[in-house]
Amino acid sequence: MIFDKQNLLSDDQVVTVSAESTNVLDAGATGTPVGSAVALNRDLGKGTKIPLRIQVTADFATLTSLSVSVHVGPNADRTGDKTVTNTENIPVADLVAGYVFNIDTIPLGADDQYFWVYYNVTGSAATAGAITAGVTMGNDE
Repeated sequence: MIFDKQNLLSDDQVVTVSAESTNVLDAGATGTPVGSAVALNRDLGKGTKIPLRIQVTADFATLTSLSVSVHVGPNADRTGDKTVTNTENIPVADLVAGYVFNIDTIPLGADDQYFWVYYNVTGSAATAGAITAGVTMGNDE
């Protein structure tokens, strides 16, 4: 699997408390067709699937569990966002280097200009753990 450096959401991001991904992706503003008063609609999750990989790169410790959610919004400062999809709570015993979360493509409903992920820590704050997430050229099976 090859990550696209321009489309990384988290690059070995240490996650010790609930937090947003370091980076936000900008899909660009939609255009307005000639003769129309409104811009085109977008949904990055429709059509050809865009591979997404969210993977643990360093073992987690002390927290109870972790879930990941995909968010989209109209603003780069992440205000006005909505959750598109989320994972179940993954117990700390499974959060070891190499673990891949079950969101493997950009989901339906990713219909705003900006896109990012949110890491939700349950229980005590983690003392260790890191994640890399982003668009890939294709995911390993």
